[in-house]
Amino acid sequence: MVSDTTQRDVERWFDDNGLPYFVAGRSHAIESWLSNRRILLTLLAVAALSAGAGVTIWRLSDSASIGTLCGVVVFLTILGVYAGRLLRMATIARWAVRRTFDSLGLLFPLATRALPLLLLFNTFLFINTEVWQVASGLRRDLLWISVLFFATIAVVFMLVRLPEEVRRVEREVASDRLAECCEGTPVEGMAPEHQTSPADTELSRLGRLNLVLVLLFNQAIQVLLLSIAVLAFFLVFGKLAVTDDVITTWLGDGHPDQIMLFGRSISWGPSNELFQVSLFLAAFSGLYFSVYAVTDEKYRAEFFSSIEKFLERAIAVHTVYRTLPGTTTDGSEPTR
Repeated sequence: MVSDTTQRDVERWFDDNGLPYFVAGRSHAIESWLSNRRILLTLLAVAALSAGAGVTIWRLSDSASIGTLCGVVVFLTILGVYAGRLLRMATIARWAVRRTFDSLGLLFPLATRALPLLLLFNTFLFINTEVWQVASGLRRDLLWISVLFFATIAVVFMLVRLPEEVRRVEREVASDRLAECCEGTPVEGMAPEHQTSPADTELSRLGRLNLVLVLLFNQAIQVLLLSIAVLAFFLVFGKLAVTDDVITTWLGDGHPDQIMLFGRSISWGPSNELFQVSLFLAAFSGLYFSVYAVTDEKYRAEFFSSIEKFLERAIAVHTVYRTLPGTTTDGSEPTR
């Protein structure tokens, strides 16, 4: 007989590793918040609040684009609070941030596969007059909307491709490696040595969603760090190589404007035009890297080799966890 302490240790291990949907008795509440009817009602309510905030800001500022941007920010903020608290995505995000910074040493060699071609391509865009005219001519609110647009496309693309990786790992754990994958976990020594069937390791819809979110958050943080690196590169390169006279020649609208920070101009910093072009190209680089990360075979092999062991361990522990006395898989509260 397995003690309640073992079950609580496993559930604590799930939470510490960004797997809140793996805990029995919690999935029912999360499933109810993910029902089609509740999602629709939530989206309608959030959209109404966001539209109201956007229209109010529009009338106060007399700018439709500022009102739109504020509406989008309100919409994303409310959804973030909803997802973070009720859907426990904050637990997943904290684990992803901790893992990313613990493995920064692996990020550089992985990123160097994409950075050379990316910087070569973007450097030619960076010294292109038309790119400067388009990016620097955007109002700041429209620029941030463009950045959000690139980020949305990247997230959607990853959400389409990442479930394939989860299903692949799920099938591999169903071999005779279950006991090996459980080593170093609270269920070590409790896994059967014999080969299990795919049905034994098959995750629920929520469990599979949890692992997809783990991959998504982990990949998104890597893309964010790479985009920040590209932004810093172009700000420094532009400050050194692109003089104000060159910018004036390209844009033909007088001396470049100084960048504003908290309502104050920064004379020693990059010009406003340089900042906007660099930010635009950094956002585009993030989109490119997101697509590259899930389509290039060599990168996928290196990236997923660093996280595949975690996925295998999570699926293996969950497989053993479902066999513990008192653990339910139908969403009801476990018996003690």
